[in-house]
Amino acid sequence: MSIAQNIETIRQDLPASVKLMAVTKQASVEQMREAYAVGIRDFGESRIQDAQSKQQELADLPDLCWHLIGHLQGNKVRKAVQLFDWIHSVDSLRLLQQIDRVAIELGTSPNICLQVKVLPDPDKYGWTIPELLADLPEIHRCQQVKISGLMAIPPLGLSSTQTIEFFERVRDLSHEIDQQQQLSFQLSELSMGMSGDYRQAIAAGATIIRPGSIIFKHNA
Repeated sequence: MSIAQNIETIRQDLPASVKLMAVTKQASVEQMREAYAVGIRDFGESRIQDAQSKQQELADLPDLCWHLIGHLQGNKVRKAVQLFDWIHSVDSLRLLQQIDRVAIELGTSPNICLQVKVLPDPDKYGWTIPELLADLPEIHRCQQVKISGLMAIPPLGLSSTQTIEFFERVRDLSHEIDQQQQLSFQLSELSMGMSGDYRQAIAAGATIIRPGSIIFKHNA
């Protein structure tokens, strides 16, 4: 199957309310152009250096939206704010506040997803639920960034039912936060679901899914 056919297969499962972001960390620029040709405009990268190189090669496509989905180190915040429209992997208050300060300096307003761990997972970054709830007053004080939603990655080894329950817990947490008074943001986006579990994520209320290998695998 071609990239276009792979994308069409995903779109058949996709409600109009869900955005398809193609994760391109293992895709070539040529493959990205194939995805672009069938309407993909949102691309997700894990590494800043890779994104910068691809952005230069795709500079003739002015309507791309770039998403950072990988762990962001503090010493790379400035470059991330310069390169990305969305940062999905904001996993601590300290990192968020640093992004906010840099965004003020640069006069930009990146969209932010707060990465949460609703189940214990030593292999994932992110706020635990109690940590995130405790940090809400400080998150509220951020001036420049757009706090747009939550991002989550389930632990490995969950069953399909457990995966749906995981995503539902993220959705419920989002609703719980939105019901709190006097916050300066609404968590309208749920960034969850990758190649192996995007259907479960959609069933639980995802608004952005992040497949990669199932789009590009047959053309690698």
